Amino acid sequence: LVVTLAGAVFLAAYAVIALRRALRPAAMAVRGGRQLSLKAALGTVLGLTFLNPHVYLDTVVLLGSLSARYDGGDQRVAYAGGAMLASFVWFFALGYGARLLAPLFARPAAWRVLDGLIAAVMAALSLSLLASLV
Repeated sequence: LVVTLAGAVFLAAYAVIALRRALRPAAMAVRGGRQLSLKAALGTVLGLTFLNPHVYLDTVVLLGSLSARYDGGDQRVAYAGGAMLASFVWFFALGYGARLLAPLFARPAAWRVLDGLIAAVMAALSLSLLASLV
């Protein structure tokens, strides 16, 4: 009960923050960055990967618990391969999509739409948590 209420309040607060941003949008300032050395780039990637708690939550807890339903070794290997392929495709699309969408998000109207959608989703999730208590 307490965790559900806390989650609903958190999501509602996040919805309000996103709604405020939607009402006062700003453009994304894309600056020409400096080139990193290979060592610096790899250090950044490794730090963001292994110091991110979501890595462990997603891979160990979520994917690990979902893999428990598969009995044989072949099914688990197929599941692991599918999970790795999906992860690769997701992060590749995220990086490539960010590069493609950068010109779009240089306009405040795009941020207004995105923040409005975020506010709507967060509000809907908050309301669904509250409805589950009734």
